[in-house]
Amino acid sequence: MGKTYARIEGRLRSFIETQPMFFTATAPLAGDGTINLSPKGLRGSWAVLDEQTVAYLDFAGSNAETVAHLRENGRITLMWCAFQGPPNIVRVHGRGEPVFRDDPRWRELIGHFPDIDPSTHGLRAIIVVHAELIRDTCGYAVPFMTYDEDRDLHGKRFAREDDASLSDYFAGKPHVARSIDGLPGLPLPLPPTPAA
Repeated sequence: MGKTYARIEGRLRSFIETQPMFFTATAPLAGDGTINLSPKGLRGSWAVLDEQTVAYLDFAGSNAETVAHLRENGRITLMWCAFQGPPNIVRVHGRGEPVFRDDPRWRELIGHFPDIDPSTHGLRAIIVVHAELIRDTCGYAVPFMTYDEDRDLHGKRFAREDDASLSDYFAGKPHVARSIDGLPGLPLPLPPTPAA
């Protein structure tokens, strides 16, 4: 029914790379803190970097809970479900970190996402996750659903922003610089987008 893997490779890697969406889960250390669960879409916005590491693009939004939790404690779980084809659920449990625009690793990391134009989505960080436990389960109860296409609304909304206006947008949101529980979130003002 389920199996634990030492590495993200072969069939497992192909499964992750071909799914149209996945989910992230994080939580603060405080026992009464707010657990966060987020869906992530847009094909090409996540990548397997090596057998132990995955990364995804963290786009503009109204909150920064994942970033805040990772800055506090690094714990994260990523989950992909098969909505078509053979049933399967893959989870990568590990330690993650947000890599911000002023990090020297930015230029190398952004190269792993050639099919996404980051300028149209208000890219604010690249989340890098180092796997500590990789496992799959049957997914027998996951329904069949059809993927039609990515929505274009996010790109249309944030394509009109530049670094300064995007930073102003985030500053006006109550849970971007600080999480719901008051943890440090996205550093503002945003560092400028590195030149290509």
